[in-house]
Amino acid sequence: MTLTGRDAPAPLLVLRALGLGDLLTAVPALRALARAFPERRRVLAMPQALAPLVELIGTDPRRAPYGGDRAIDAIVPLPAAVAGRAPAPDTAAQLPRGALAVNLHGRGPESHRLLLAAAPAYLIAFRHRDVLQTVGSPPWEPGEHEVARWCRLLCAHGIAADPAALDLMLSGSTRDRSGPTLIHPGAASAARRWPPARWAAVARGEVARGRAVLVTGSEAEAPLAVRIAAAADLPADAVRAGRTDLRGLVALVAGAGRVACADTGVAHLATALRVPSVILFGPTSPAAWGPPPERPWHRALWCGRIGDPHASSPDRGLLELTPADVLAALADLPEPPAPHTATSPRPRYALSTS
Repeated sequence: MTLTGRDAPAPLLVLRALGLGDLLTAVPALRALARAFPERRRVLAMPQALAPLVELIGTDPRRAPYGGDRAIDAIVPLPAAVAGRAPAPDTAAQLPRGALAVNLHGRGPESHRLLLAAAPAYLIAFRHRDVLQTVGSPPWEPGEHEVARWCRLLCAHGIAADPAALDLMLSGSTRDRSGPTLIHPGAASAARRWPPARWAAVARGEVARGRAVLVTGSEAEAPLAVRIAAAADLPADAVRAGRTDLRGLVALVAGAGRVACADTGVAHLATALRVPSVILFGPTSPAAWGPPPERPWHRALWCGRIGDPHASSPDRGLLELTPADVLAALADLPEPPAPHTATSPRPRYALSTS
């Protein structure tokens, strides 16, 4: 089948019912789909909580989206999947029928079958031996960078996708290199959580350099943020955990001078907003989830160990990183070029269509 943007008026349905970082790593693929199918209504099945981010995904990463420039026209709210699983099969009733369906969620078979339950006209997905409709599709490659993976899937179906098109643009925003250092200590699993005392040491080090420090997190992470702020002698208003919604978090990251965080969604947000960052990796390699190597204003710290990302205690490799390592990386971050002047070199996690 040859796919074009003019072969049918049926909608384009994309499945990506995962978390913050997962949505941001799919931005280049979402933009590619919008450019390939401009005449279709583009619907994204995703968690309702992430809807504010969809407003920022324009088809052109060099400017803030407006009106028809948005890559996504509507969302179908689905609960966020746990540990990469697909949403429950009964959620298929919420999906538009007869669409051109694109699985940017996972390798299948559950996510494939969820989309197939909506009787799509065509399915773009990775090959799975238990799903006949994926015969001839490209294979899933373990360890592939998450951004490149979905771009490769589209390229294999004749849809050009640029993995460098990661930037989100905020209307009227400008970079303030003198903004505060934002520390985001939380992570979804204990394996990726660095000890609070070490985050407090980083905060003290940044204050000693004359920088303001803010500590962010979810409502559930507020006690952790308070503990870190108290240990670092930060003022009470430095704790922003539990006090902001997603829009507020985006604004805080966009206004930061630099970000220090675990391997979590805020790391991808800093990448998308071109805010210099230091990301601590433990059980997972930055080769799969880290910032583009061609952007030196984002620094991934990793000791080279692979572990269980869902373990109940901090990863051994993560614990090898010290506050001195993080402070040295923060001190050495270059200032990023403005998006409209930036070049887009092909990342080292380059695409393969084989």
